[in-house]
Amino acid sequence: MTEEDFYEEERSSSGILILVAGAAFILALGALAWIYFLQGRLEAAESKLHEAQEQNLQEAAQQAEMRRQLLATTEAFGAKVGITQREIEARAAAILRQQQNANNRLAARMSQQEADTKKQVSGVNNAVSSVRTDVASTRQELANTEQQLHAALGDMGVQSGLIAKNSSELEYLRHRGDRNYYAFTLRKGEPPIAISTIKLRLRKTNTKHSRYTLEIFSNDKRVEKKNRDLDEPLQFYSGKPPLLFEVVINEVGKNEVSGYLSTPKSAPQPVVP
Repeated sequence: MTEEDFYEEERSSSGILILVAGAAFILALGALAWIYFLQGRLEAAESKLHEAQEQNLQEAAQQAEMRRQLLATTEAFGAKVGITQREIEARAAAILRQQQNANNRLAARMSQQEADTKKQVSGVNNAVSSVRTDVASTRQELANTEQQLHAALGDMGVQSGLIAKNSSELEYLRHRGDRNYYAFTLRKGEPPIAISTIKLRLRKTNTKHSRYTLEIFSNDKRVEKKNRDLDEPLQFYSGKPPLLFEVVINEVGKNEVSGYLSTPKSAPQPVVP
């Protein structure tokens, strides 16, 4: 090999090396550029990952806080509901006891009322039976009284009505309501006594023969009825227009007499002081 060939071969080798070195440099630059690009992508991905992690952490924290609040609220609500439920149960039990006690009292009261009602009914039946007996007895007494009463001719010759001889017969006449009746007692020596719209005064008595003498003051006049008999209607006119009044004495004692004054229903009523 000649020297020229040797130099030519070296130049050829140097060129190849240069080409190889240039290609390697270009490849290195490309690799660096790719690495830089990948590093940027990686940093961007890491940044996004970090942001995502932080967001996840925040969301996790928020969810944890929400769970804590929800748990606290649930526990509080549960505790509150539990207390209310116990109170409701206690009150319900108390109400049931009160209701049962009220039912027991009501049953006892109704039982007592039923017993009282039965007793009252029995008493009423007895009372009704007694009243019926009394009514029947009263009717019989009235019938007997009416049979004992009799009409009489007055001392003025005017037919009188029924004459009462005692207090029970006088009460019967009052209930009939045909006339007004005023019972009285007169004593000898006393001043005139006002009876209805007239005055009466006893002058003397005769217990042996059951007679008496009295004075009647009416219409500013004095009329004396001497030696009259028991149950004899003493008749006189009083008032304006004149109405027939009657005095009947049915008891004569020592220095006193008892009887009644009979006036028509239309006669003036006595003035009560």
